[in-house]
Formats: sequence, structure tokens, C-alpha cells
Amino acid sequence: MTILETKNLTKTFGKFTALDGVNMNVNSGEVYGFIGPNGAGKSTTIRILLGILKASQGEAKIFGLDAWKDAVEIHKRIAYVPGDVTLWPNLTGGEVIDLFMKLRGGSHKNKREELIEKFKLDPSKKCRTYSKGNRQKVALVAAFASEADLYILDEPTSGLDPLMEKVFQESVLEAKSEGKSVLLSSHILSEVEKLCDRVGIIRQGKIIETGTLQELRHLTRTSLFIETKQPIADISLLKGIHELEQKEGSLSFQVDAEELEAVMKHVSQFGLLKLESSPPTLEDLFMRHYEGSSTPHTGAGGKV
Repeated sequence: MTILETKNLTKTFGKFTALDGVNMNVNSGEVYGFIGPNGAGKSTTIRILLGILKASQGEAKIFGLDAWKDAVEIHKRIAYVPGDVTLWPNLTGGEVIDLFMKLRGGSHKNKREELIEKFKLDPSKKCRTYSKGNRQKVALVAAFASEADLYILDEPTSGLDPLMEKVFQESVLEAKSEGKSVLLSSHILSEVEKLCDRVGIIRQGKIIETGTLQELRHLTRTSLFIETKQPIADISLLKGIHELEQKEGSLSFQVDAEELEAVMKHVSQFGLLKLESSPPTLEDLFMRHYEGSSTPHTGAGGKV
């Protein structure tokens, strides 16, 4: 079942086109990774989904409801965490969490306490004393302690240390196991790789690739380190070889997925002594999409 869907979503600011026909869908119980650099259109898309901005063209629907017209109804069932959380300075972290939970009509004291403990948050401190990381923790605890059906997370681990990032990842997987859906906008590719079922890559306001990680692997290269008994002749002439480095008795290079079999047949003739292979990462995939492309446009604030 589709929880979130955009069709031909377009947003212009004067002559500047921030979004250019974005099509995206998030299914029930799915973690969808929304990736791209600052200025690609991630935050603009999210603001439209939250009913903060009105689309210039196209449609955005959550739970089958219109993101702009039915925003109040939609917000009863979603939890949102931005990349830079602003809190009421005179309230304590615990009071802010309670306020957010009341707004959503849920009261899950046990979940609240469990998350405060996991995220190592002191809820008795005033928000004005919190670091950026602690402000993020308040928003994350409030989000995951609520009974939301959809979590919209826009760079949610900004300011968190690696241990807390791990706790965040566990919280996302727990929400998924309960059948919840997650839209995760991030530039931390390892995070997306660990958590997401499907990924959409946005560049200059357009979705340029979407699919499961497995489906997107065809665009990436495998890294190989090889040692052979005899020097390998003419490897640079083979198709699909990149980043070739030759040292005495060893070779390291990247090979396109579709040429891997032919390359392995060739090198095995020279008496393999050692073979190390590392699979392609989302980072490789991401960088290949940006290789040779012009710098993505940014809005007036530098982040679109």
C-alpha cells in the first residue's frame, strides 16, 4: 500500500526551478532513502509534503490526502524531525517531549523513558543549555515515542555522535518492524545503505534514479586487488577497467559490474595468488551520478 506519493511535483521561486517534475512513492512498512547534496531539492520536497510550501504544479499525497489542503489531518499521523531543531529555550527537554506527545494525542510513558535512556538525554535541563546534538535527541525521542504511521526525517542525525547514530538506526528499524513507514533524507550514505529498502537520488530538482539498492548496483563498480604469478598483459585494454594502479606483482582497479566476468576470465590465466574484492557502495553510486555534472543549483539560502 502506498503511504506517500508525489506526481510531477514542481516548485518554482520566480525564475528558479527548485523541483522539476518529482515522482516518488513510499510504501507501507518501508524505509525510503532520499539522497542528494544540499541544493538538490530534498528540503523543498519535504516542506511541500508537510504542507509548509504549496507546489507550483503536480500533486503530493500522504495517506491518500492532499498534502496542502489536508495538512492538519495528515499531521495527526506523522512525526517530523528536521536537521536543525529549534526548541523553546525556557522549557526542559522532558517538557518539550511531553508537549509533542500530547499534540499527537499519544501517551507512551514507557517508550518515552526507554528512548530517553537509550539516547542518553538529560530531560531535566532547559533547552537553552542543550548542544545541537542534544536538541536533535529531544526531537528524535518525541518522534519515536509517538504513535506515528509515517516518519519524515530530514538529516535527523545532524550533530549526533557515532554511538547515538547507532541508537537512531535501531529506532528506525524498530519502527519499520512495527509496520511504520520512514522517509529518510540524508547525505550520510552509510546510514542510507544500512536502513533503506529503496533509494531515490535527486539532482537539480529531478529524481535521476530510483530503486532498491540491489537494482542500483548495476551502476557501480567492484574494487579488486589482485596478485598473480605472471604479469598480467594488456589489462588496461579490457573494457570496464577504471582507476588502474600497477605495482610489482599486484594490481588494484575498479571494474564495471557488467564486465566483471570477462575481466576475471582474463586475469585467471596468469595464475592467481591473491584476490580481494570489495562490493560497490552507495557512495560509489552517488559519486558516479555526479561525475562530470555541473554544480547543483542552490536557493538563496544555499539549501533548497
